[in-house]
Amino acid sequence: MKLLIIARPFVFHGGVERATAGLVAALVEHGYDVHVLSPRGQAPVRGVTLHTLSLPPLPSAARVVALAMNARLAVARRSWDVVQSHERTLRQDVYRAGEGCHRAYLASEERGRARGLYHRIVLALERRVFARTPHIVAIADAGRREIETLYGVSPGRLAVVYNGVDLERFHPLNRARYREPARAEAAIPPRAFTVLFVGSGFARKGLATAVEAFAALSDRESRFVVVGKGDARPYRFAAARLGVGERIAWLGARADLERWYAAADIVVLPSRYEPFGNVHLEALAAGLPVVASARAGGAEVIEDGVNGSIVNPTDPRAITAALERFRERPDGDVAEAARRSAEPFTYAAQVSGFARIYSRCARATYDFP
Repeated sequence: MKLLIIARPFVFHGGVERATAGLVAALVEHGYDVHVLSPRGQAPVRGVTLHTLSLPPLPSAARVVALAMNARLAVARRSWDVVQSHERTLRQDVYRAGEGCHRAYLASEERGRARGLYHRIVLALERRVFARTPHIVAIADAGRREIETLYGVSPGRLAVVYNGVDLERFHPLNRARYREPARAEAAIPPRAFTVLFVGSGFARKGLATAVEAFAALSDRESRFVVVGKGDARPYRFAAARLGVGERIAWLGARADLERWYAAADIVVLPSRYEPFGNVHLEALAAGLPVVASARAGGAEVIEDGVNGSIVNPTDPRAITAALERFRERPDGDVAEAARRSAEPFTYAAQVSGFARIYSRCARATYDFP
């Protein structure tokens, strides 16, 4: 099958991009003739034919429109068995809603956000995508319900295909290899209870609440590690005000995430809006419990009190209580339960889910009434 995937360049620090990279590699491994249409900056991918989507330097609002229009023209130039888009574009058989709904994201913000030109354009494209694409793929059941409710997409056009995770890269055995040197790099004492936050887009991922919750921990020797891309200055200021600035390591975006899961004891991710979040599966695969937001699709894999906790992402006291409970739990039992819950989420299972959808696609017709 000749498959075209429209996606932004795969980069290490973005969960959406890591998910795309894993899926693409698995599709190639399973025998698909994979082509990727992406703006400039995409590195070569083994077994994949790359097509560059030309985009001139433009303001963000104009760039969204240009991507959609130029992708439409590029798709029409050749024949494909299936066109799958991971972006809000105009011609595709399958749309993977890896970022959920922009409409729901805007509604999730505490004070709301004025719908300026950029947001109006994204919402207009989103409406068209959900109205005209024959097959819509959500990455969690929560996302499926959201799309069905907000956009009236019929159940027959909606499917859930969960992300896969690299079960070899993220593994509890990494502790023996990485824990000591990673902790030394971040100046973390060998026995300190260590909380890890991984995420780019600090406001949406709830870093402010996580810092506040960490500051309330009874263990004053505990440490907090922040990995991700974003402006850390307001969060550093908050940490200093709360008296925990010296106990937080700010590492920025990192490609070696497996080392930091190995260095930590628990992951906290109190996202205001999160369709799923690769971090949930990566942490579980590495044997770490996850304090997850009740608003995140990733909460679907958390069994409260077993492999993590599900909390209100705006309640720092609930997050602190969850961290305290797991600080007192034996590591071995928790690691085993966490790892076991991640093991069904293979890339092979993800490819199988998409294969069922591809089998229902006629040869691509691109534009739909």
